[in-house]
Amino acid sequence: MKFIRLILLLQMACTLGQAQTQDQTGLYHGSVEAQGILTGRNNVPFWMRSNQFGSIPLPGASGSLIASGRKDYDSTSPDLTDWGAGVEVRGDLGSGSRLTLIEGYVKFRMSIFEFKAGRAKEIMGLVDTSLSSGAFVESGNALPIPKVQLSIPNYFRLPFFNGLLSFKGNLAHGWLGQQPVIPNGKVHGANTYYHQVSLYGRLGRPDWKLQLFGGLNHQAYWGNEQSIYGSRYWGLSTAQTFKYVMLGKTYKGSKVGNHLGSIDLGLQYDLGRVKLFVYRQNFYDEGALYKLANIVDGLNGISLVNKDEEVPDYYPVQGYYHADHDFHWHKIVLELFYSKDQAGYPWSKRTASGDENYYNNNTYPLGWSYKGLGLGNPFITPFPSTRKNLVNDTTDFFNNNRVIALYAGMEGSYLDYRFTAKVSYSMNYGTYGTSPWGHSTGRKFYPPKYGLFGKVNQFSAYLSVERDLDARWTIGCVASADKGGLFYNSTGFIFKIRRSLP
Repeated sequence: MKFIRLILLLQMACTLGQAQTQDQTGLYHGSVEAQGILTGRNNVPFWMRSNQFGSIPLPGASGSLIASGRKDYDSTSPDLTDWGAGVEVRGDLGSGSRLTLIEGYVKFRMSIFEFKAGRAKEIMGLVDTSLSSGAFVESGNALPIPKVQLSIPNYFRLPFFNGLLSFKGNLAHGWLGQQPVIPNGKVHGANTYYHQVSLYGRLGRPDWKLQLFGGLNHQAYWGNEQSIYGSRYWGLSTAQTFKYVMLGKTYKGSKVGNHLGSIDLGLQYDLGRVKLFVYRQNFYDEGALYKLANIVDGLNGISLVNKDEEVPDYYPVQGYYHADHDFHWHKIVLELFYSKDQAGYPWSKRTASGDENYYNNNTYPLGWSYKGLGLGNPFITPFPSTRKNLVNDTTDFFNNNRVIALYAGMEGSYLDYRFTAKVSYSMNYGTYGTSPWGHSTGRKFYPPKYGLFGKVNQFSAYLSVERDLDARWTIGCVASADKGGLFYNSTGFIFKIRRSLP
């Protein structure tokens, strides 16, 4: 039955990719890709499974078939309205069989506004979206959450002050399905919703070399609070509950739902042949950032783009790089991820919520995850992905959220080969629940019950290489490896061939 569904979905994707008309060349795209995969029997290397939007191979020897198709907006049309759609399906066969809808959505544009419904690949926050180690809130690590969304997806330049100010943002409502919850120490399930809102601004006129960015995003898991806590305790209607969720208000001493977000700053400067982008994400999970108690934590990044070698989103034509040298770099990203502080030290500034305990939550035992995978930066790891001998506080799904990580990524080409390389080195300290101080609330500290995590180092690397055989056929391979004490040492290889449609 699964393979019948796969055939039908593949046919849908191929049809969307082939639905190109002569006067709409470039609006419709599609592809079918076959993969042969070999990894450790029980482990897929870190960068082979991270930030793949849930499109992860099975461990061991396996084969995969991936089909995708999309219709883009017509950027040359003077019409104020347009529509688009996309679908991507992955089928895996190896130690088991699996069929996954990676994305499937429709979208409608009216002037600067967009309405989108379905499961769509998105990243939330100011980062280099194609090469970052991962935004704090939503990095593309897990499957996209099904949602409906109203947004201004691209920066809209206000007509005042000669276009000095621009802004964009979104408001979304999503469905997480049945999620385990913990009322009064007993685990039950509840249909859970996803709330998301963001607002970002840009300062700089079109002819300026310098552009400044700033903004924030706010997300929450919530829903069915009356069934979770009981109608006698919970006196808010669903509409009132949603109001509390949107405003981040407290009810009977705590926020409604599991809230998380980041406040971001960025700077872009045109250096002529190179475009520089510097960004910083400040994290909030509880209330520490309001008092700047965890301000040392954050994601810091530098992105350099070679403007002479910028690659478009879709480039199926062989020999795109036409320059005078064999080696060309397109983009370089360097990042420092730091989440060790969390306002959890005894000498930290006092907050009522104590340590932030990033991605973990007292009501939702699976924390900031979806379908078993963390939604945010993959350096914060859930316990099923780490070595079994590492100490774990059983109340925390993410057993390692105190991290210092260095990351570097590069995109470029050599001769007719395109490549993407990633390398990271992290120092991991578990959670405050497995630290010498233990978790805290206000100034009250709770000694660790399960032992100390200590310090564990981890090195991970990734290399992807592709080459176009002609205008439609592409071959490639991926190699990835882990070495350290956080994950089991492993290597993995993928050999792939892709056919662009039509």
